[in-house]
Amino acid sequence: MADLVIETKGLRKEYRTRRGGLRVAVQGLDLAVPAGGVHGFLGPNGSGKTTTIRMLLGLSRPTTGTMRLFGQPLPKRLPHVIDRVGAVVEMPKFAPNFTGRQNLALLADSRGVASTRIDAALETVGLTGRDGDRYKSYSLGMKQRLAIAATLLKEPDLLILDEPTNGLDPAGIREIRDTIRTLSETGVTVLLSSHILAEVQQVCTSATIIGNGRLLASGSVDELLGHGTAFRVGAPDLAAAAGALTASGFEVSHVNGSLTVETDRPAAEITRLLGEQGIWLSELTPLRPDLETFFLDLTAGEHLGAESEAVR
Repeated sequence: MADLVIETKGLRKEYRTRRGGLRVAVQGLDLAVPAGGVHGFLGPNGSGKTTTIRMLLGLSRPTTGTMRLFGQPLPKRLPHVIDRVGAVVEMPKFAPNFTGRQNLALLADSRGVASTRIDAALETVGLTGRDGDRYKSYSLGMKQRLAIAATLLKEPDLLILDEPTNGLDPAGIREIRDTIRTLSETGVTVLLSSHILAEVQQVCTSATIIGNGRLLASGSVDELLGHGTAFRVGAPDLAAAAGALTASGFEVSHVNGSLTVETDRPAAEITRLLGEQGIWLSELTPLRPDLETFFLDLTAGEHLGAESEAVR
């Protein structure tokens, strides 16, 4: 097993309600985040993602269970590893009339960080050239990227981002996505919390999916989605291709100008069969569900997130 930067076992967080009742935000969560790449921490709003992150960062104490960062037990050893962790859980308070660079310079000075780190952080998040603009003139996406730059001043090995694309327009979402890819390429492990599964799938290498504070699925994206049991088939004569495949026991349907072939047999059999009939393929693409479809199938019939919304 790859080295784990985050590991929790049986993690549970309970809250007392105003009426004296008990509400469970996180229940028995086993979370394993391998070193390297982008790990999606996925689930609907109110599913316990933020609560879990706050416990990992020492902002809240678990009711029961254990946590480790870089192999060190939390919260006992948190002071020894916290400098290796950067986190954007809430938007930092930057001075609106200061430039992006001036805000980072203030932070660097207060943390005893070399000013040379400022240029590197700005370049990583793509704000070079806009660092002289006042913070109040930044778009929401730029503000998010400056927040990430602030965490990069101490060169973290792990970066935790909690819903970083909330409220962003498509351009801002793309900017954050590109920033996350860049960070991953530099060797930083990213834990990306989000409820927008389709967006996260574009950058994640592994994922944990939770609902109502409990683990639903975890693993690499390829493991979660599988390699597909269907293929999209294109050919000059779709009717002839469909007939040949059906006659050989394949389950075939027409979808948007191509064929969808449901089968557990290898793609080579489709190619061979049609080639023997003189039918040459223009497309043969394996199909697999996306994370959003996988999640909806996984949680069909459940009402996830609703009960724990008040205790995120």
